[in-house]
Amino acid sequence: QMRLVESGGGMVQAGGSLRLSCVASGRPLDYYTIGWFRQVPGKEREGISCIKNFGGTTKYADSVKGRVTTSTDNAKNTVYLDMTNLEPEDTAVYYCAVRRNIYSDCTFSVSEFDYWGQGTQVTVSS
Repeated sequence: QMRLVESGGGMVQAGGSLRLSCVASGRPLDYYTIGWFRQVPGKEREGISCIKNFGGTTKYADSVKGRVTTSTDNAKNTVYLDMTNLEPEDTAVYYCAVRRNIYSDCTFSVSEFDYWGQGTQVTVSS
């Protein structure tokens, strides 16, 4: 089992920046694939970034490419999502998630992720 806890959300003006954190417990993240997703009420959960924490390969959705960076700190068992130049359209609840099997590929498919955090709200005002 793995427990994930996100933090760092909040309210920010358009053009601002935020760093989201996701702390994992139960297992070390070293060999796992971690995704960041977001969801707006009434819409499907959207994958926006993914990192293979064994080599550092990353993948970003077109909607955020160039504005977000995901990274890990294995000593802290933590994954980060750095977001810049935020837009009102980025307003959502943001979730981190981990695939069950080690050495998994990156994907934005929600069903491929097994462990989820509770989410953290990001609100961007215009």
